[in-house]
Amino acid sequence: MFERVFSRSPSAVSRAVLMCQRVPPSRCLAELFLGRSVPYLEQPPSPVHFYRDWLCPNKPCIIRNAIRHWPALSKWSPAYLRAAVGSKLVSVAVTPHGYADAVFGDRFVMPEERRMPFASLLDLIESRGGGGVDGRRGVFYMQKQCSSLTEELPELIGDVDTEIPWMSKALGKHPDAVNFWLGEEAAVTSLHKDHYENLYCVISGEKHFILLPPSDRPFIPYELYPPATFKQREDGSFDVVDEEAAEKVPWIPVDPLNPDLERYPDYGLARPLHCTVRAGEMLYLPSLWFHHVRQSQGCIAVNYWYDMEFDVKYNYFQLLESLSAVLGKN
Repeated sequence: MFERVFSRSPSAVSRAVLMCQRVPPSRCLAELFLGRSVPYLEQPPSPVHFYRDWLCPNKPCIIRNAIRHWPALSKWSPAYLRAAVGSKLVSVAVTPHGYADAVFGDRFVMPEERRMPFASLLDLIESRGGGGVDGRRGVFYMQKQCSSLTEELPELIGDVDTEIPWMSKALGKHPDAVNFWLGEEAAVTSLHKDHYENLYCVISGEKHFILLPPSDRPFIPYELYPPATFKQREDGSFDVVDEEAAEKVPWIPVDPLNPDLERYPDYGLARPLHCTVRAGEMLYLPSLWFHHVRQSQGCIAVNYWYDMEFDVKYNYFQLLESLSAVLGKN
């Protein structure tokens, strides 16, 4: 609908957006609303406090002492995990360079999904110890997001909470998925957004996030790419195999670690927030926030996805999407 309305007078829309872009950073509403860093809470909030101060405003925060009662923090050593779930087969993403579900050349390339014993993944991560990327050995990351903790490693559920009580009360619902994450330092999650309220809990190691608010959508480019999948050969090299008869995938081509501002100059107007989430800490990552993620070698994390409310915030974001399309920022 918005495309039909605004296509009649794109110049007016363009002028309005350009006026917004010319506002000096010190007066930028996003900066007034968010500040320049992700704030910390020293204790988990009450449901009302969380709903009022973080969920409704759609603002991220890092919460300390929210998971200190979890046995996982002290129990999930490699020896314990080998004994508890070492023989379990788990789904692991394998790529040549660490980027799964990301733009590679002129394709949107997904990882090779491989089933392997959990102990074998631990052995591989421990033997490598981080460092550079060797394209012939692959980068391994347990990142499957269909409630992988409850579906693939149910033996570990007793070491964490099945839900986050104050979040469940604030939203009036249970989590849609509880995911388990373990991988190499070279594994990177490319810039994207999710339609979930996300509580991301680090058990060991640390995660490095780059966050951009939904209001930065006009500065974040999308392009359409044919989908493909990595496939490793016997000699260790990787092929890119096209998906047959598949629709193109809209994805973000910008790497926030090294943005090509000559090709995507508008990205220079975005105002990313950088934060590190350490062992025992929890990040509240609001729905529709763009995020890029890196990690330390062997970092273990568990996250809880709660369905977002498709309310006025979602409609505002859809308006931004439509305006961006009118201006050619798909």
